Amino acid sequence: MKEDNFAKVIKKRTEESEKTYSFNEKHNPRLPADYWFQNSSEGLVLFVVFYSRACRWAKCLGCNLPSMVSQYDVSYRNIIKQCDFVFNYILDEKQKIDLAKIILSNNGSILDEETLSTSALLYFITQMNIFCPNIKVLTIESRPEYVDAAELETMHRAIQEGDTPTNLEIAIGFEAFDEEIRNNHFNKGLSLDVFEKLAKMLASYKFKLKTYFMLKPVPGLSEEEAINDIADGVIYLDKIATKYALSINMHLNPTYVAAGTPLEKAFREGNYEPPYMESVRKAILTAENKAISVFAGLFDEDLAVSGGSFIRSGDEELIEKLEAFNRTQDFSLIK
Repeated sequence: MKEDNFAKVIKKRTEESEKTYSFNEKHNPRLPADYWFQNSSEGLVLFVVFYSRACRWAKCLGCNLPSMVSQYDVSYRNIIKQCDFVFNYILDEKQKIDLAKIILSNNGSILDEETLSTSALLYFITQMNIFCPNIKVLTIESRPEYVDAAELETMHRAIQEGDTPTNLEIAIGFEAFDEEIRNNHFNKGLSLDVFEKLAKMLASYKFKLKTYFMLKPVPGLSEEEAINDIADGVIYLDKIATKYALSINMHLNPTYVAAGTPLEKAFREGNYEPPYMESVRKAILTAENKAISVFAGLFDEDLAVSGGSFIRSGDEELIEKLEAFNRTQDFSLIK
């Protein structure tokens, strides 16, 4: 494929971040990169990962999600075919009726027009309105810099044309609360000022906000330090939710060791160990009686290296309790 300027930027940033993975150029561009179902307190959830151009930021320390997609442009025609696949082949008739929420991802920023076509996104919303009459929430993953008011208004008008009142939720990667960890070690490139401007804008539309946090995202953190960082994040999100009367969800992902990243190197050298499931439980408990909801991410998307997953033998009972918590937000289940 012809290497355009955006492909060159992605390649350069990937190399500068000392990542060694390759991109998935052999994937059928008419099929999503991945999808799965979740059960949350909002009901049945479908998570769709579009196959598109990879994230242009490409710097986050432990992330190899771009390896599932392409370095090059994926045309809007092909992404529309991916949309058709969702409604014609992934969802059966019962699921179309039962589905309460859809999360759209491309392992980067859905709202970055250089990675995913806006017309294809609006096409997906049209198909969702036709085939899934009971959708309560549509979640769009993006970095904050690609979220603008004009696009939010367009999507909001589109999702209101369905049979059921549907709210829009923007999901962003926050990763860690501590500034040093988030931006100097993990390389997220997110300031609290940018985050709060986004929160204020979403609140003005009465939209929802999802924040992805990672438990123990960098080497050098103890289990206790990792839990404390999440607790600090909970306190901050609680303050923002209250200040702006904004619905905020913390999606807490325990960190796994992803292939082709500096985190894998640290793991191989004995300088990093994934967090324990018990730490996930303790971190979630810090959100009790706060003005936010929490969802425990319990899926490594099959991207963890051997021995690098956060799931260990003997975790089965606790995972069941965390899954029950995800469905109910009942903290007593994990005490």
